[in-house]
Amino acid sequence: RQTPVPKMLAPCLLRRVLLTVALVFVVALLRTEPVRSDQEAGTAIPAESRPCVDCHAFEFMQRALQDLKKTAYNLDTRTETLLLQVEKRNLCDCVTANLLN
Repeated sequence: RQTPVPKMLAPCLLRRVLLTVALVFVVALLRTEPVRSDQEAGTAIPAESRPCVDCHAFEFMQRALQDLKKTAYNLDTRTETLLLQVEKRNLCDCVTANLLN
């Protein structure tokens, strides 16, 4: 059977656990060996076989420009459709008003 932890003891235990975890973390960091710059992270790919960064940037910008053109075209088309609807509505209202007079 578990005995209840007194109210004043709970924050103290929590603080002690947090300090212990922090201490273990710091010790683990101190024991690990830092990575030196002369160590290779992996195999190096020769520059001849890598595509240039400028080519990737150019392709990305081309795709972005195409997307912008499509969006602009869609907005233009939608605007024209809405304007035609407004003109049609105004024309119908005008014709209806003339018929009533």
